[in-house]
Amino acid sequence: MPAISLKGQTMPESPIRKLAPFAEAAKFQGKEVYHLNIGQPDIKTPPEAIDAVRNSDLEVLEYSPSEGFASYRKALAAYYAQHDLHVTSDDLIVTTGGSEAILFAMGAICDPGDEVIIPEPFYANYNGFSVNAGVTVVPVTAQIEDAFALPPIEDFEALISPNTKAIMICNPGNPTGYLYTPQELEALRDLVLKHDLYLIADEVYREFAYGDNHHMSILSLEGLEENAIVIDSVSKRYSMCGARIGCVISRNSALMATILKFAQARLSPPTMAQIAAEAALDVDESYYAEVKAEYTRRRDILVDGINQIEGVVCPKPSGSFYVIAQLPVDNAERFAQWLLSAFSHENKTLMIAPAEGFYATPGMGQNQIRLAYVLEEDKLKKCVELLQIALQQYPGTHY
Repeated sequence: MPAISLKGQTMPESPIRKLAPFAEAAKFQGKEVYHLNIGQPDIKTPPEAIDAVRNSDLEVLEYSPSEGFASYRKALAAYYAQHDLHVTSDDLIVTTGGSEAILFAMGAICDPGDEVIIPEPFYANYNGFSVNAGVTVVPVTAQIEDAFALPPIEDFEALISPNTKAIMICNPGNPTGYLYTPQELEALRDLVLKHDLYLIADEVYREFAYGDNHHMSILSLEGLEENAIVIDSVSKRYSMCGARIGCVISRNSALMATILKFAQARLSPPTMAQIAAEAALDVDESYYAEVKAEYTRRRDILVDGINQIEGVVCPKPSGSFYVIAQLPVDNAERFAQWLLSAFSHENKTLMIAPAEGFYATPGMGQNQIRLAYVLEEDKLKKCVELLQIALQQYPGTHY
């Protein structure tokens, strides 16, 4: 049999999706499965985006420019200006989702064997992107006891080596929901400038900051003009995950010229999806306020509810729509599989994401899960009830 590449063998499975066969089997048995495992919002995509595609008068579905349509990039620059983030359309390259933006950034700044320091737990696919790019992820662990705040800056500096090319963060965080403070971001700014590194910020959840909390972009940090790389996407902001439209942003012209070569090699981002994404920029500001209010209610139902369950620890997040919860179980992956294969209450069960796959350090997160509060309120209340009953019945629960 022909060999499989080492890269292919090393590529990790998605902790979000790898239990899908168990979920399908549960549904085949007639169980209703509540999906808390994946960040697929149920909020409707803005009609402006859908209508723009429906009413398009295109006669030929042509390639778009490799960097994305000029009109969309100009509109994006105007969107950021509304948030006091002043970039030009030349500072933006449209990508096929935020995923491609991360791959382009890693490819442009790293050679095989180079290192990127990332606070863990982090979005699980960062592991896959790094394998794809030949990059080594160097984790620095954030603690659930600190609500996953930025680890001490000294911990980052201790990990910097001659192979370190960047520090990467997700803000607000997936999977933790943590929103970094201006002081934390300034400390990272000072560190990357001291060691001449890049600071990559995945800011796709920037609109989801709750209460009196406000998101601060690294693009607003003075002195970081040549070192800042921002990843963005329409997937969560407009509930347009299937559009696969993102962008990479930097004021570093040499870096953007390099990223453009990667963009040219894959030809172009999707034409129709860019039409939808550009139209979505016209939604009224009330859309964001309504969506944020809805997610605030959902967050409170889920987090306050599961924190009432004996043995569960779940910091309340300030952003995104994810939480990490620590459970009184022997192993979260076994528990997640048991939920789908052996448990039901009123013919209902849960699908959750074991958190171990969101860490790079072996052995971390084994009794933690990531939950996405993207279901309507009544369903989330049922999820809390199901989790409490399941923990009472699971053979590996220990209080």
